[in-house]
Parts: sequence; C-alpha cells; structure tokens
Amino acid sequence: MAVKRKKIGSAGRFGPGYGKVKHRLNEIEKKQRKRQSCPFCNGRAKRTANAIWLCNKCGKNFAGGTFYLE
Repeated sequence: MAVKRKKIGSAGRFGPGYGKVKHRLNEIEKKQRKRQSCPFCNGRAKRTANAIWLCNKCGKNFAGGTFYLE
C-alpha cells in the first residue's frame, strides 16, 4: 500500500530534500500569488520589478513590499 504524504505545493520542484526551506518558500509564494490590491483605489496591483508595483485601474506606479503588498 502506498504511503500518503502531505502535499508540498509549488516547492515540490526541489525534490525530497530542503525541508525547512521548502516550507518557507511555500508560505512566501502563497502570499505572492494572491491578488494584491492598490492602496490608492483598491484596484488590482501587479508587481513589475523588485518592490515596484503598478495598478491596473488608476495606473499609478508605487513602491511596496518586495514579494507582496502588506
């Protein structure tokens, strides 16, 4: 009978090793892939570069968190 294991998520690409690193990466990537809202107009913000965000609704460029808006 096969052993059931917990799903690793997107960090499964690293294979069997790197335990704690994979869990930390999973937490960051889950937050990163959620929809981020613009602090000015509550539109949708998209990350264009490291800590640089662009709102699709109002068109503002602004600085924020590196991987996700806080």
